[in-house]
Amino acid sequence: MTEYAFDPTHGTGPSGPAPITPMDDRETGEVFERIFFELRKVIVGQTRLLERMLVGVLCRGHCLLESVPGLAKTLAAETLANVVGGTFARIQFTPDLLPSDIVGTRIYRGSSETFDVEFGPVFVNFLLTDEINRAPAKVQSALLEVMAEQQVTIGGVTHPVPTPFFVVATQNPIESEGVYNLPDAQRDRFMMKITLDHPTADEEMAILDRMSVTAASPIPEQVISLDQLVELQTRADRVFVDRSVSQYAVDVVQCTRYPSRFNLADLDSIIGLGASPRATINLIRGARALAMLRGRTYATPQDVFDLAPEILRHRLLLTYDALARDVTSDQIVQRILATVPANWVSPKPNDAFERS
Repeated sequence: MTEYAFDPTHGTGPSGPAPITPMDDRETGEVFERIFFELRKVIVGQTRLLERMLVGVLCRGHCLLESVPGLAKTLAAETLANVVGGTFARIQFTPDLLPSDIVGTRIYRGSSETFDVEFGPVFVNFLLTDEINRAPAKVQSALLEVMAEQQVTIGGVTHPVPTPFFVVATQNPIESEGVYNLPDAQRDRFMMKITLDHPTADEEMAILDRMSVTAASPIPEQVISLDQLVELQTRADRVFVDRSVSQYAVDVVQCTRYPSRFNLADLDSIIGLGASPRATINLIRGARALAMLRGRTYATPQDVFDLAPEILRHRLLLTYDALARDVTSDQIVQRILATVPANWVSPKPNDAFERS
């Protein structure tokens, strides 16, 4: 199995973490190129999905995917786990699922007259929860607790989940029978909500061509180890963010709460509740990771702009007036992005990897 040359101890010293070298050392860029190459070996199209999922992993966030069936959501998550050398599990949520079915429980052993802990499927690096809105609220809450706390308590004993830990939850928008919609407060805990479209005609033809060449699915190669992935997460944390970029993210989120201050008074009757501070935090975290994926040592307003739809669309609570007028959250986000200005000054070369 081929691994790219990448030193996970790069940037450390005897007195602790040393300044990380700029990414023009080509190592990090080559790693990401190799990762995307292996992902595209299996997944046709869905470039935005693959990029956003990798951003979520680098930010230690979690993603909510919404699409009709058959658009490679499960395959994308499993392939990403294989490429970075992580463990993977899939849980099909159903109405009769119990919290102990996903986090684990204690089992009594009569032979030894003791209780043993049986860990659930959440103890993996990459967890896919298929149709999360099929399970009752108590199961959804148990999963979201693991996502937030990175640990599970069974029988009064706390057990941490493996690091890194990344959850991809899916939901089907075309069926409404037998579902338990996620409350707004629980949706807010997902860093991004990614919507998927059907492949184009050329992409669908490419899928057929691959199937006609061989009956077996392409097998991606592992590119990095989990320790190297953790190092990449640390590098993403140190990407430089100028004050003006942070101000742009704050202005975008403020516009969802007080649109009249940005000359969008007509949105006051459409937006019932704007985005929470989690949106601002995730915009900056995501901008750092996206900048690193694009080979830069600093974030720009364009990075914030590109991630805003995925980070904001599930955090806006619309009024009944918006529903009556068939206004969607995506339409509102696009209006906000087209209105809020970005006053950005390019950073100096020696600003690389300094914290804002």
